[in-house]
Parts: sequence; structure tokens; C-alpha cells
Amino acid sequence: MRTPASIAGHPIHPMLVPLPIGLWIFSLICDLIYVFGWGGDPFRTVAFYCMVGGVIGGLVAAIPGLIDMLSLPARPKRTAIIHMSLNLTIVALFVVNIVLRIANPENLGTPVLLSVIAVGLLTVSGWLGGKLVYEERVAVETGEEPARLHVGRGERLRT
Repeated sequence: MRTPASIAGHPIHPMLVPLPIGLWIFSLICDLIYVFGWGGDPFRTVAFYCMVGGVIGGLVAAIPGLIDMLSLPARPKRTAIIHMSLNLTIVALFVVNIVLRIANPENLGTPVLLSVIAVGLLTVSGWLGGKLVYEERVAVETGEEPARLHVGRGERLRT
């Protein structure tokens, strides 16, 4: 099922989501390194800026995701709404996390807990995103024959 938010037939949302996912996970890793005393202030700073970048990237990825969700039929749309709701909750948790860090940079107890919860929700949301693609076939072209790989001297690998 083709999605409307695409470039040259390639869906935009899956192109964008690895950035906030990676930034948020790395933010949590940096927090844990700092909290357990394996690194100094630079890890706390990197965690903060990774969160900010993740929020910006998540909101940018949400735009084509919303466009795609609005075009879905009822069954996959229910899953997509849960996926979207989790993602918006994750963004909100990281925004609160950022605000808490600005207000009291020395107290990382609650912010780190929020990061753990948000990354846990991110895992569930990622699973739902995978369900949309692999089970519901969202953003998967099914009408065309798959491209054949070229092997060796003009030979083709059979698919």
C-alpha cells in the first residue's frame, strides 16, 4: 500500500525516524555513563543536546507520518493511531525532561527515569511501526515484481 508522503516512491517517515530514535537512545546511554560515574560533565551535556535533537527530529518525522496515517484504511489506522500516540507521548516526556534539566541541571534522578520510560515506550512504538510495515504492508509496494540483483558477468540472481 503506497503512502502519500513519499519521494520518488520511497516513504519519507521511515527515512526520518532513525535520527530521533538514535539520538534518544544515545542520550540515555550518555546519562547512564554520567550517573554511574564513568564520565564527567560532557556526557550530561551530550545527553541534553541529543534529547533536543531527538525532539526536533521526532516532530519533523511526525509530519509525513501523520500524512500517511490519514490515508490508511480502518484496520491499520487503529494501529497507526496507537503508534502515533506513543510517539507523541515520548516527545512530551523528552520535552518535560529537557525542561527539568534546564530548571535544575544537577538533579538528574527524575530526568533519567523519564528517559528510561520514554525509551521503553519507544521500543513498543517501534514494534507497532514494524507491525504496520510487515503485517499490514503499509508503505510496501506489492503490485510490482521485485528488482533482480545482478550477479557476476551479466548473470541474474533468481528471486
